[in-house]
Amino acid sequence: MDILVSIADGFMGMFQAGADVFMGFITGIIPLLITLITAVNALIKLLGEERIFAFMKKVSKFTILRYTVIPFFAVFILTNPMAYTFGRFLPEKNKPAFYDAAVSLVHPITGLFPHANAAELFIFLGIAQGFAKVGSQSKLALLYLVVGLIVCLLRGIVTEKITEFFIKRKNLRMTKSGIG
Repeated sequence: MDILVSIADGFMGMFQAGADVFMGFITGIIPLLITLITAVNALIKLLGEERIFAFMKKVSKFTILRYTVIPFFAVFILTNPMAYTFGRFLPEKNKPAFYDAAVSLVHPITGLFPHANAAELFIFLGIAQGFAKVGSQSKLALLYLVVGLIVCLLRGIVTEKITEFFIKRKNLRMTKSGIG
């Protein structure tokens, strides 16, 4: 009988632990995320979507900005997964590289701007909890973002070069076959 009571206690304890985590979210992370989302939406309304989009189109002409600034603003303003729609400002040949860069930034931006990808926040907080014992969570978040932007740039450039290679290869094949 003692073993059944122990199993029942463990079973209920598992749900109690889940409830405690849930209450922590309700009193901590969820209000933070709602506040951040509201602030970002207000900023977009104040600046105007047209201005933001016009700025992105101008910035997209420069490789270094195309794979750092645009993914940053895309993830910051539209959050994951809507951020990938910013690719519409780019020529077709740059879209795969933009997507690669943007998807690479979704996790690193979360430490400073949790609204950008709320689902990733729990991963960051788990890592940050251990880091907090030896350093600052803010320092970790900044380092994450800087390294993330560097990785985005490198991945964007590499993917752009790979895309160019395959476009040229396809065009060459089409020309040799008499289609192009």
